[in-house]
Amino acid sequence: MAEFFYSLLNHAFLQNAIIAGILASIVCGITGTFVIIKRITFISGGIAHTVLGGIGIAYYLGIEPLIGAFVFAILAAVIIGLIKLKGAQHEDTVIGALWAVGMALGLIFMYLTPGYKSDLMTYLFGNILLVTRSDLWVLLILNLVIIGSIFVFYRQFIAIAFDEKYARISGLKVNLLYIFLLILIALTIVVLIQIVGIILVIALLTLPAAIAFLFSRSPATMMLIAAVLGIIFTGSGIVLSYSANLPTGATIIILSGMAYFISLFLKRKKRKC
Repeated sequence: MAEFFYSLLNHAFLQNAIIAGILASIVCGITGTFVIIKRITFISGGIAHTVLGGIGIAYYLGIEPLIGAFVFAILAAVIIGLIKLKGAQHEDTVIGALWAVGMALGLIFMYLTPGYKSDLMTYLFGNILLVTRSDLWVLLILNLVIIGSIFVFYRQFIAIAFDEKYARISGLKVNLLYIFLLILIALTIVVLIQIVGIILVIALLTLPAAIAFLFSRSPATMMLIAAVLGIIFTGSGIVLSYSANLPTGATIIILSGMAYFISLFLKRKKRKC
């Protein structure tokens, strides 16, 4: 432990990783709250994996991968949102199709790209220890956008998350708000995929918020608890992985998963008492 803190004071990459963990936890705590309340975890996973198609095509065309990822994420969010709202097809079927096709497109276009090509595994698992200062600025801007949007539309988002029918009766533009919420989640996923990878993004979006849901009485409290838990999980994961020479992302996910199952057990035990 002492060795880690000594290294933290002397190595910029560890400082960047800790700051990235804090910023990622805040934004995931906020958006993850709506993911859990609205029960759209599978939608978030579908958007995250569909993004790989955009990344692969961007590499093939020689453009910035973030652009391809953003375009595919927005398309996936709009398509999934419209289909869910219209009820034209089972949404899980559409999400599964987009998930599979997105990953397949990413793999094919990565393979077709001449010269050096990035591995899709990089985007699946990422490496928070490789975060740069420019990545931190992007994360900070993402936080400002998400926090600002939630601050402005907080009541509307809460209304459609808890009771969509009542929200419609109240005159809210439910379809537009729901699509906008999915786009905010997609934006969070796109930015974080570049930094920490898909698997860790999904974990940070769902597990801290799911734990917070068990012990919160209001969405605002849930957001706060989820953000704090995310910071604890990422910080602990970075320390443990550095000390034990383990993969950082996987360590954070395992700690988060263990905490979630322990929380479920404690909540169930409390109910029995």
